[in-house]
Amino acid sequence: MPDYAFETQAALRFGPLITGIDEAGRGPLAGPVIAAAVILNPADIPDGIDDSKKVPEARREKLFDRIMACAVAVGVGSANVEEIEEINILQATFLAMRRAAEALDPPAAYALIDGRDAPPLPCPAEAIIKGDGKALSIAAASIIAKVTRDRIMRALAAEYPGYGWEKNKGYGSKMHMDAILRLGITPHHRRAFIHPHNI
Repeated sequence: MPDYAFETQAALRFGPLITGIDEAGRGPLAGPVIAAAVILNPADIPDGIDDSKKVPEARREKLFDRIMACAVAVGVGSANVEEIEEINILQATFLAMRRAAEALDPPAAYALIDGRDAPPLPCPAEAIIKGDGKALSIAAASIIAKVTRDRIMRALAAEYPGYGWEKNKGYGSKMHMDAILRLGITPHHRRAFIHPHNI
């Protein structure tokens, strides 16, 4: 389970405004990549925060509301399909993370990033591999990013029925692959991710 140790250490050097940043949607064939930045209040951290992949959907939705209600600040950033295609998924992820950090009010003094590399941000940062399972603020950001993106994909599923985005969230499930063959690709598909030999 993640804890608050990374944040506590960083706060000794940079003050209390420590953010965790994570993304959702690097791997899907459709939809944006979403990043979230969360500055938790150490005196009011919701119970049950963990890596979003380990939290059931109904509980993620509840935690989303709790985090939004008691965090010091939450920022969300996205990179759309055009940006993903133009600059590649890694750079698009970094762009979404920077946008999430820039959306924080108050701004963060230091950032903990889930992953191997830290993108250029408005504040100093460190990357933590598997950080969403280690640092509570990164885990909180993973929940905000995942729930935000799932909601976007459910809305897009209503506009583009047949691809099963409400269930697969744009990932390459069998239903999604079959639908691409049957219905073609939409403006929300990442063309660079869809190769004929994948379908």
